[in-house]
Amino acid sequence: MGKQGLSERDICTKYITPAIQQAGWDIQTQVREEYSVSDGRIMVRGRLHTRARPRRADYVLCFQRNQPIAVIEAKDAGHSLSHGMQQAQAYAEKLDVPFAISSNGSGFLFADPHGLVFDQAETELTLDELPGPEVLWCGYRRWKGLDDETRPVVEQPFYDDGSGRAPRYYQMVAINRTVEAIARGQNRLLLVMATGTGKTYTAFQLIWRLWKSRRKQRILFLADRNILVDQTKSGDFRPFGAAMTKITKRKVEKSFEIYLSLYQAVTGSEEEQNIYRQFSPDFFDLVVIDECHRGSAAEDSAWRSILEYFNGATHIGLTATPKETTEVSNIHYFGEPIYTYSLKQGIDDGYLAPYKVIRVDLDRDLQGWRPNEGQTDIHGELIEDRIYNQRDFDRNLILTQRTKRVARTVTDYLAQTDPMQKTIVFCENIDHAKWMRKELVNLNPQQVARNHKYIMRITGDEQVGKAELDHFIDPEEPYPVIAVTSKLMTTGVDARTCKLIVLDQNIRSMTEFKQIIGRGTRIDEAHNKFWFTILDFRKATELFADPKFDGDPEKVYVPTDNDPLLPPDNEDDDTGNSDDSSEGGSNPSDDDTIVDPPESPYGGGDEPPGGVGESPSKYIVDDVSVSVLGQRVQYLGPDGKLITEELTDYTQKTVKAHYATLNDFLRRWEESERKQAVLDELAEQGVFWEELMAEVEKHLGDAPDPFDAIVHIVYDQPALTRRQRATKARQSDYFTRFEGQARAVLDALLDKYADSGVTIIEDTKVLNLAPLDQLGTPVELAQAFGGKSAYQQAVKGLEARIYAG
Repeated sequence: MGKQGLSERDICTKYITPAIQQAGWDIQTQVREEYSVSDGRIMVRGRLHTRARPRRADYVLCFQRNQPIAVIEAKDAGHSLSHGMQQAQAYAEKLDVPFAISSNGSGFLFADPHGLVFDQAETELTLDELPGPEVLWCGYRRWKGLDDETRPVVEQPFYDDGSGRAPRYYQMVAINRTVEAIARGQNRLLLVMATGTGKTYTAFQLIWRLWKSRRKQRILFLADRNILVDQTKSGDFRPFGAAMTKITKRKVEKSFEIYLSLYQAVTGSEEEQNIYRQFSPDFFDLVVIDECHRGSAAEDSAWRSILEYFNGATHIGLTATPKETTEVSNIHYFGEPIYTYSLKQGIDDGYLAPYKVIRVDLDRDLQGWRPNEGQTDIHGELIEDRIYNQRDFDRNLILTQRTKRVARTVTDYLAQTDPMQKTIVFCENIDHAKWMRKELVNLNPQQVARNHKYIMRITGDEQVGKAELDHFIDPEEPYPVIAVTSKLMTTGVDARTCKLIVLDQNIRSMTEFKQIIGRGTRIDEAHNKFWFTILDFRKATELFADPKFDGDPEKVYVPTDNDPLLPPDNEDDDTGNSDDSSEGGSNPSDDDTIVDPPESPYGGGDEPPGGVGESPSKYIVDDVSVSVLGQRVQYLGPDGKLITEELTDYTQKTVKAHYATLNDFLRRWEESERKQAVLDELAEQGVFWEELMAEVEKHLGDAPDPFDAIVHIVYDQPALTRRQRATKARQSDYFTRFEGQARAVLDALLDKYADSGVTIIEDTKVLNLAPLDQLGTPVELAQAFGGKSAYQQAVKGLEARIYAG
């Protein structure tokens, strides 16, 4: 068989791989076949998901493992030599390499647009003319501006424990770019990587290479949450072993090389509390600042002194959300990001979970509320006469019925999907979180009775709740299920299995919004977590439409007189508290464990509603009804934009995709052994029965059947209530076929249907419930029809009369 009959894989095996080996490339250490540059985007509809086809580069040529130089895209002999070139160039751009190569087994087309190896942009080569590793590595170093003195640093291998774990392509690019920049002498660097993309693992690998090459010998890793430091020490940084320590308030050891610390552990208001001054200014030669958009971004921060003190060290900032305001700037301090991997890129590549948004509009939120003249709250306090709107609720005014309505909607959603899915409820402040927890507990008595930790308030002031945070984020721990919080869980909480994020908080900070959304973006295939839902009560998800959500931050920082724009190597204005870190700081302590402090009960780092120094005025009103005006489901489209669909529109589209006409649906309904099976099928597609039936009930004045919700909303047919259907069935001639005990059973079943719907009468366990249990035992009742099979046929006949005409 000639080349024309061979598959692409055969071409690789018989021609391309041997040519690569002949050029001097080590197949085991320098050649990566089928290298992943995408796991395939996850697409969500209803409650189902599917993945797009993963993208793989046929060959990635590396100087050494994880240091790519070139990409080869292979095609079969039926294609031209250049057919795979554009694909190879796209992969080369993603992998940050200068050389793209295409082959069909007859030779190579070598793209070298920078003239690093060849004199022309594209050169045709025979199979035995492929350049070897030293030639391409030399060209790569020229392209990156790396001289011979940088080689010990840039050629230092990545950490490899033999487990097969390796950096993903974007982590590899981030690490290589950072190491190369430091090797060239750059001392202020910023890495922007979306939440869930592995910033800490990336930090470990780049620190490992700098440490092992002895370019950086004493390193300080700073975070602003105790849990972040502990997770880092016991997790990604574990290979540093005995060379690593955690700085505490108790003592300072100077015999280590890798130091992990909270900002709070090394700073304080008093000079003697500033432990970092026990180190000489030149002690550390590398400082890595985690979540640098928070504690280290403000010019006037109390934490800024750390970076000023160790000004001679290289500073690397890590963030998912670079902060750019007129007062605060990451970019002003660190310079433009050396690498950015955004949420959109992560979702496109299939490394991050996409989201579905359910926007819930409450009547009082949209219309506002004004008290009657002289109206008082539950404490007898006269309510200030003005219009209260959504921004007032749970800050200046608590409408208890609003909290109940939100809690009911959350509870209903969990009941319809999975009551055990990990959920974070973001509230306006601590007081709001307390109210919300109470309402959720009261609405979930069975779950709470099973385990009182089903719902926990995890806020900065609640030590019992905070102690459960590790259990909440542990995929193997079932409890707590619902975490009610305000600010404490906005960042640094690796909740991989979180499937539901509830937003009942006025979010005005884009940084905070992106951090909150990041709580759900991790994928955990082992626990069937591929996407997550955002249940939004405060219009927060409108921020998705803001270009700044996943775009480049606009530089608007205005330096003060005492903070002139200095060259990046000398300027130092990036420490301290930010407006979205009200739970992040702590007072110095002699304990080894630095604890996060209580957050402001007013939320968001704001002053009390009455102003500085005044008592807060928070009215509590419990007799104002609150209802849901509308819901709409939004999905993430291929372009990263949310596609909005009203609940009824989505239901119409979903049902008609299965049953194009009313007759199709009626036929399926009539033929189904159990009506519940049809309901379950549609529920799997995201049809929300309770909301749909509530919509129809508004017009009917009484509870409809799910059947009527479908035929009315989807097929524009008149709807009946369950009681109307029960009355029609009882008036049919069907009941004349039965007497005595059997007739009494059917009468009781029809009453059960009117009260609770068709599902209950399809289950034989209904015979154990009152009033049927007073008519006889289940065996006796079935025997009244002639046996179990005859009883089941009688129930099917009853259902047919219920849904007749």
